[in-house]
Amino acid sequence: MSHWTLDDVPWKEFDAAKVDPELVRIVKAASLVEYNGHEYVKYLCNVFDDDDALQTDVRRWGGEEVQHGEVLARWAKLADPSFDFEAAFQRFVTGYHLETQVDASIRGSRAGELIARCIVETGTSSYYTALADATDEPVLKDICKKIAADELRHYKLFYSSLKTYLDRDGLGFWGRLAIAVTRIRESEDDELAYAYYAANHSDLPYDRQRWTRAYVGRAYAVYRQHHVERGIAMVLKAVGLPPNGKLNRIASKFAWFTMRSRAKRFSRYVTAEA
Repeated sequence: MSHWTLDDVPWKEFDAAKVDPELVRIVKAASLVEYNGHEYVKYLCNVFDDDDALQTDVRRWGGEEVQHGEVLARWAKLADPSFDFEAAFQRFVTGYHLETQVDASIRGSRAGELIARCIVETGTSSYYTALADATDEPVLKDICKKIAADELRHYKLFYSSLKTYLDRDGLGFWGRLAIAVTRIRESEDDELAYAYYAANHSDLPYDRQRWTRAYVGRAYAVYRQHHVERGIAMVLKAVGLPPNGKLNRIASKFAWFTMRSRAKRFSRYVTAEA
């Protein structure tokens, strides 16, 4: 079980006057993705079908992910009482499907799968840290700090397991780097775009490009440079490079420039939608 529950959140401190409507939109989307964590449990347990210890950890991880979805949905309902989480989630899982019935990782190896999971946890830990810093609403700030800490633990879980499989699978540096880069590029795939659409615009047709811009324009805007630097350090560690130093500075500057450019470029879509 997780070390915290929904009852540990200071719900009575909710301050509607400090709610940012633009953050509500991306919190709604995040609640759907997180609540769908049980599907990733099915997938990972099939990939690691003979690793009982890791399967136990994965089921615990999945339970915490679902809890993240629950707590984000509860906050979103406070911020926007018209939000129908159950209906939005049904739209999401109807329109976005994860293939779970597999007998091997889509990354080509178990080590590759664990690197991809490290990249995902890097992204979520950095994102919720940035979101906590971006909001003035005290309950959302508390929730995001709790989730960010969980996601950091999840990164450590998958990184620890990665050490076991690297030599076994014979995955070298370039293979690790290729998987990391591929997974980073997938951060703007259909999952988040469809979640944003399902949570906010069920009355309109799905347009991947349109809803990707709407989501990215808001999500990237909450980041600050130190959030990116921390995330890059975690990525470098996952691929087997020193997490700090000159390489981090160079990669962080490039990532920060890219994120700010995309946030600025998509800001007009955010304005138009609002």
